Formats: sequence, C-alpha cells, structure tokens
Amino acid sequence: MSEAKKVKLLEALLCIVPFEGWSDAALTEAGTNCDLSSQDVSILFPRGITDVLRFYNQQLDHQVMENLEKNGAVDMKVRDRITLAVRTKLELMTPDREAIRKGVSFFTMPLKATEGMHNVYDTVDAMWLAAGDTSTDYNFYSKRLLLAGVYSSTLLFWLDDCSEDFEKTWSFLDRRIAEVLKIGGALGKTIGKVSALANKFQVCVPFSKKSP
Repeated sequence: MSEAKKVKLLEALLCIVPFEGWSDAALTEAGTNCDLSSQDVSILFPRGITDVLRFYNQQLDHQVMENLEKNGAVDMKVRDRITLAVRTKLELMTPDREAIRKGVSFFTMPLKATEGMHNVYDTVDAMWLAAGDTSTDYNFYSKRLLLAGVYSSTLLFWLDDCSEDFEKTWSFLDRRIAEVLKIGGALGKTIGKVSALANKFQVCVPFSKKSP
C-alpha cells in the first residue's frame, strides 16, 4: 500500500519539479495534491527529497532490468547488454528530462554529493546484474567504477543534446563504451600480472619467524 502511495506522490511531484525544483515546498504541494498530510509524506519519505530521488532512481533501475530481460539481453554480447542498459535508462527518463536536470543540480550540493554517488552505484550495480555479471573478485569493483564514469558522462551529455532522437548521445555512448573496454582490458591484465607476481614472490620467499 505504501509503495503505491510513494509512486502516486512521485508522479505528482514530477509535474511540479520542472517549475519549482526538488524542494520540500514542492514535496508538500505534491502531498496536498495526493490528499496526504505532511505527516503522511514524512512517513513515506523520512529524509524528504533525498529519499524521493533514491526511490525514483530505484524505480527506473527496476524498469531497466525488466526491459533487458524482455529484450533477451542474456543472449547479447556484454558490450551490447551494457549499452542497451544505459540507453534504456536514459530513454525512460526522457519524459522527465527537466526534472532529471534539476535532480543532477540537487546532488551537486556539498551535503548531497554522497547521496548522488549512492544512486549512481545503485544504477551501475543493477545494470551489471541485469547484464549477467557474476564476478566476485576485483572485477566486481572495477566494472562498476568504469561503468559509473560512462553512465555519468553520458547522462550529462544527454541533458544538453538537442539532436534528433538523441543520435549524438547514442554515438557518444558507443565511444565511451569502446574506451572503457580498452581500459578495462588493460586494467585486468595489469592486476592479473601483479597478482601473479605477488603469489610467485610469496612462494619463492616465504616469511620466516623472527628469532627470539
């Protein structure tokens, strides 16, 4: 029940944000439009706008995962899966692009930057899981770090893209994915060599106990 109320409140808020921004006043107005008291709104989103944006991002990520599953992403190459995931997320946000723009501005505030990073991590983690990633070693973190850079830069490019059907954005995304694959490959080889060298060193020069 509370989930449905959250969705309804978010939808009402998205109609207000392009004009008033992501503010407590806008959230209160949206609550009034949904016949919710300020106490009701506080129960649904204890941290106010910060929680609303986290919820909004999670809703979008869930839709991305569903869309990838419907489109048979499992049968695609990893590069195509990730590209589709990023593109799908941006396409889902297109109807509310101005609200997204104001959301990006919201997270540039010093006290909100960490929350913005949490949202980005949620997104790239969901994308890799939807793409079938099962890594548990250093690759788990390096993949998400590299994709965070791709997603963030593509998002900013998309916000200012005026080309038809965002053609320039999709070209930009393809270039960034290609660059990251090269970096990721080089990074993996480097870490692999370092790990192998460390293991070899431990075998050849075992630690000895200090004499009393």
